[in-house]
Amino acid sequence: MIIPEYWAEARVQYRGDKRQVTVRRFGWSNASQAAAQVHAEERAQEALQQAIRDSHVSRRELKIPYNGAEGLPIREEVILRDDRFVITRNSYGALCINTPNVLFADIDLASPKDFGCLAMFVVQISFLVTLAISRSLLIAMLVAIPISIAWIVFRWLYIKRISSSAHFRKLAIERIHKFANSHPDWSLRIYQSPAGYRILVTHRTFDPSEPEVLEFFKATQVDDMYQLMCRNQQCFRARLTAKPWRIGIVAHMRPRPGVWPVHPDLLPMRMAWIENYQEVAKNFAACEFIETLGPSTIHPEVQPVLEIHDRLSQATSKLPIA
Repeated sequence: MIIPEYWAEARVQYRGDKRQVTVRRFGWSNASQAAAQVHAEERAQEALQQAIRDSHVSRRELKIPYNGAEGLPIREEVILRDDRFVITRNSYGALCINTPNVLFADIDLASPKDFGCLAMFVVQISFLVTLAISRSLLIAMLVAIPISIAWIVFRWLYIKRISSSAHFRKLAIERIHKFANSHPDWSLRIYQSPAGYRILVTHRTFDPSEPEVLEFFKATQVDDMYQLMCRNQQCFRARLTAKPWRIGIVAHMRPRPGVWPVHPDLLPMRMAWIENYQEVAKNFAACEFIETLGPSTIHPEVQPVLEIHDRLSQATSKLPIA
């Protein structure tokens, strides 16, 4: 797990053989901004040599906070750093705990990804059919846009209904209990979240690449994207504070996008949004503790993570979850 304090970007260029190759790469460091820049230059030079030999090498890395960048370090503001965990602020403003060896699992009752590919297919087919019939790009766009909006609304309503469905919650809990019954030595703390459940495994620590972790994720039907992020980032993660849109905050954290770091001139704008968010979020919990399954064993390295998770998420506060 790498969550750097400092980030930089380097741009290098090659001219020769009747072609030009330009490569950009990020660098990072926990020591200083200068060290991050040196690291960026080193990575850029290495990537340039690869790009000269292979035209398929990516010329530029995406500036994405949490693992859309295929395993780059987590790019979020560090709020608290400890030997056993790091608390960061994510791109929409909520606090998250990141830990290299304390196993968290989030189980969403309805997965938006199931709709993404189908939605794209429907929109593309509608666009192409309309374009073929009307031979007008404008008319095709006027048809595709309302279909896209309607699909987004439908998806939101469906996921909201599934998340509040007693039937689907019952099925999820049954899967968790089935795993616990077949692994009587495992200690599982179960939390309810707005969209499903969260599990904190307490009897020992885990490496994210362990076969036991994959087996646990598969048995409890943990979201595929979360599994990928755990493997790529070599850490586990859980949200500690409410999602802004669930507590009536419509405005996005400024400046947009919320990828760290931001320019010093824009920090007051960011801090103003955060202060308002924190004032509202203190009245909500991120999850609610329900029960413990198994022997209730708590490993010494898990204990401090459990304590700060429950305190900051307000899991035992009986506040509404968001």
